[in-house]
Amino acid sequence: MSIEEKQKDIISEFGLFEDWMQKYEYIIELGKELPIIEERFKTDDRLIEGCQSRVWLQAEMKSGLMSFSADSDAIITKGIIALLIRVLNDESAETVVKSDLYFINDIGLHEHLSPTRSNGLASMVKKIKMAALTELTQK
Repeated sequence: MSIEEKQKDIISEFGLFEDWMQKYEYIIELGKELPIIEERFKTDDRLIEGCQSRVWLQAEMKSGLMSFSADSDAIITKGIIALLIRVLNDESAETVVKSDLYFINDIGLHEHLSPTRSNGLASMVKKIKMAALTELTQK
């Protein structure tokens, strides 16, 4: 499934909910399905700076594709990083770096997050793309 298709699926899923309380509940549920980072990777260098809560991200190449796992101490944040991983997991590093994550605006996520959470979301995207860029430059 392409990034395009994954984003369209998410937009469609969020369209099923009538209000943002239901959407937040769905985000929390998505966080429960997050590929959880191994405890040994919960280190300071994997913490995403700029997030209100603690969020760890592990990125690695597996069979030529990016593989991400993460964890957070906040349930909403865990759901947000789960959305990003759902879209960007199992993609080439180049695809991750060049991706336009339009689903974030299309589902209204930015406008329904507090300013600090919104900054955290931007930091998550940046950390994921930087991990992919690092993989590209190591070739």
